[in-house]
Amino acid sequence: MRRWNGWGDESDQYALSEDAQAFLRERVGEGRPPRDADLETSLRAVPPSRVAPSARFDVATRSRLLHARGQSFPDWVAMKAGRFGPVADAVALPASHAEAAEALAEAQKLGAIVIPYGGGTSVVGHLQVPAGDRPVVNISLERMNRLQAFDERSFLATFGAGTPGPQIEAQLRERGYLLGHFPQSYEFSTLGGWVVTRSSGQQSLRYGRIENLFAAGRLATPRGEWTVGGVPASSAGPDLRELVLGSEGRLGLLTEVTARVRRLPQAEDFHAVFFPSWDLGVEAVRAIVQAEVPLSMLRLSNEIETETQLRLAGHAELIKWLQRYLGMRGIAGGQCMMVFGATGTLGETRRMRRDALAIAKRFRGVHVGKTIGKGWAKNRFRGPLLRNALWEAGYAADTVETAVNWPQATATMRAIEAAAVDVLQGDNERVHAFTHLSHVYRQGCSVYSTFVFRSAGDPDADLERWRRLKRRVSEAIVACGGTISHQHGVGVDHAPYLVHEKGALGIDLLRAMARELDPQQMMNPGKLFA
Repeated sequence: MRRWNGWGDESDQYALSEDAQAFLRERVGEGRPPRDADLETSLRAVPPSRVAPSARFDVATRSRLLHARGQSFPDWVAMKAGRFGPVADAVALPASHAEAAEALAEAQKLGAIVIPYGGGTSVVGHLQVPAGDRPVVNISLERMNRLQAFDERSFLATFGAGTPGPQIEAQLRERGYLLGHFPQSYEFSTLGGWVVTRSSGQQSLRYGRIENLFAAGRLATPRGEWTVGGVPASSAGPDLRELVLGSEGRLGLLTEVTARVRRLPQAEDFHAVFFPSWDLGVEAVRAIVQAEVPLSMLRLSNEIETETQLRLAGHAELIKWLQRYLGMRGIAGGQCMMVFGATGTLGETRRMRRDALAIAKRFRGVHVGKTIGKGWAKNRFRGPLLRNALWEAGYAADTVETAVNWPQATATMRAIEAAAVDVLQGDNERVHAFTHLSHVYRQGCSVYSTFVFRSAGDPDADLERWRRLKRRVSEAIVACGGTISHQHGVGVDHAPYLVHEKGALGIDLLRAMARELDPQQMMNPGKLFA
């Protein structure tokens, strides 16, 4: 069963080892374990619904609460404290496009605001319910989770937009295919959610970001049905698929997605390479991607993240052996770990591995085999569970991510971490900040930073600390010329910074599109732009 106030299933735990807890005490201080609200207390705080129950709308308090929040830091604090704030008045659970359109039409008659709900994994406030006099309806697509059509000649698969990652891959695997989109939220996030937030999967180097996989879509809008895409390519004016990508529910309800799929690969393995410094690691990664070695993923951790991962991983004896080996190869302090994936036929993966390691060697990279890579692949979707364990130990955690061109990569990484480390010093508190390059391109890379700091033991104080941290690191991203989001979307948390990227005219264009399709301003207001 899904956790009602955290990440993952109730039965899925991520234990912090004694060494990991000692590391956290060393870096940020003794944690302050919280006193979280229980479910019954939280349910009692939910106000009565302003919508009459019907066959289309579920107004039960529990259903409304379970669809009220995502996984952003404000969402997290609200759930843990049992202070959910405004909650939707009703939840619709359509099982088809027709039922979704009917729910939208009914909400329109009520003058209601509509907030689409997929897997509830948003980390930037896409699900925030606005306060006000208008009733609010969540339209959850969780029942629209099936493969609806499969075109084997064209390598196209159509799914309900509420289909989560594991169900996508399970239904395709039966036919010998895969989509290959693996964000860290893969186990719970949905195909429609990936499209409307412009998601990126961990193996995007091979399979592409979601915009490369999104072939066509069907939407229910306040103005009627809208379909986009459907042909391999077109020069007939602007590509309307691009309006749907990253639209975050402002233009309508995406109900069906046709995706470009591939045959299952024959072989896949993951390898780890250590570099003696960040600068050498960055140059190696850039050289590999610009040489067009067709890897499936390429990830580089900076010095602090490398140390953090090794300390939190446990396996103390294995880590000691690794450090002895690296020391003999001339890699000691300041080491940075690269993990890469080779996917394809047996012959292709051998060539990828050979070519990638040959380039890494030019930059003093030391290959340590597949053990660490296997561990990464095995636990690749368990990272968010660490947030549960950290919170229970008295620590808060959040992330930011951006993308910049290669000349700005190191300066951006250092600026983000410096901003985070500085921001709480006035409170005599420390922030443990660490970073990796999660996606790489010939032009540049994404920069993904994580922050761990002590919980204040009070929800309002925790939120205030987070707001200052978020503001400072976002300002650092903007100052470095980075995008405010490479893969998480905008929601409400990033909306204040979008104008720096799109410009005033661009924001006006987004508003105009929303007005055209949603003249009553009922679709997920406040997301993307105010």
